Amino acid sequence: MSGVWATAFAASPSVLGAALAIDLVFGELPALAHPVVWMGRVARRLERLLPTEGVARPLLGGALLATLVPFGFAAASLALLGFTKKWPLAHWLLEVLVLTAMFAARALGEAAQQVARALHAGKLERARFGLRSLCSRDASRLTEPELIGATIESVAENASDSFVAPILYYVLFGLPGAVVYRAVNTLDAMVGYRGRYEYLGKASARLDDVLNFVPARVTAALLLLAGALVGQDARRGLAIWCRDAATTASPNAGRPMAAMAGLLGVRLEKPGHYGLGDARVALAGPHISAAWRVVRLAFALTALLALAAAAHWG
Repeated sequence: MSGVWATAFAASPSVLGAALAIDLVFGELPALAHPVVWMGRVARRLERLLPTEGVARPLLGGALLATLVPFGFAAASLALLGFTKKWPLAHWLLEVLVLTAMFAARALGEAAQQVARALHAGKLERARFGLRSLCSRDASRLTEPELIGATIESVAENASDSFVAPILYYVLFGLPGAVVYRAVNTLDAMVGYRGRYEYLGKASARLDDVLNFVPARVTAALLLLAGALVGQDARRGLAIWCRDAATTASPNAGRPMAAMAGLLGVRLEKPGHYGLGDARVALAGPHISAAWRVVRLAFALTALLALAAAAHWG
């Protein structure tokens, strides 16, 4: 493997550190310059060309979609890195900006806090609207406790999808790894669910399950460690993780959500779908802040471990 390609698939501690700092200080890139927005637009255009009726043709079309978008964007990132190799500063800055778009720690915290502030102010409709930034659940009829529970669930689940997983894949496979992960996760959010996209989204959903298998469990473990450091009951969190994590339809989402339910001593549930934890205390607004405190520390631990790994292997 040539030096250029070896570098492209290696994690850089300086790139990772700068990307983390940008997200911490500024949050998301503008939509016009955001690679994930471009992924969504390309996926939507391709999706309109693919069949949704029947079984075999949507399955094949979905497999094509799940291949073209992730690996097409990964190839584009490699091409850009190769093109800018002659200009080290531009090369470094490009990698930093693309990488920081692959995760969203600050945006996740802001979305959760927006719901918490709306609930504290007694503005239920605003809280319901704010939940849309965290998950696709229909919030139009959710009560205040249900909104609190859904927010905590989303913060825990997205801790993996929005931060731990893309960072892990960057450390393992460099920028193309993070790009492939984010593209697959974006496709899963767009077409990887039942209904109209039952078969078209099958490949994206299954690939997302595979890519999130390890990150979801790493995230749950980090949440337990972070919870212990801030005084939550990590032993109970582990017990609930072992007992309830497999009750969700997703093979991955239940892991961090169950760990968080155990840490906080609350019951997180989606009626008719799953129930996680025991209602030792009733759900209340401060639980959102408590959940975010745990997740924020888990993010810090992730960053430290990733920077150490990048420095060692890069």
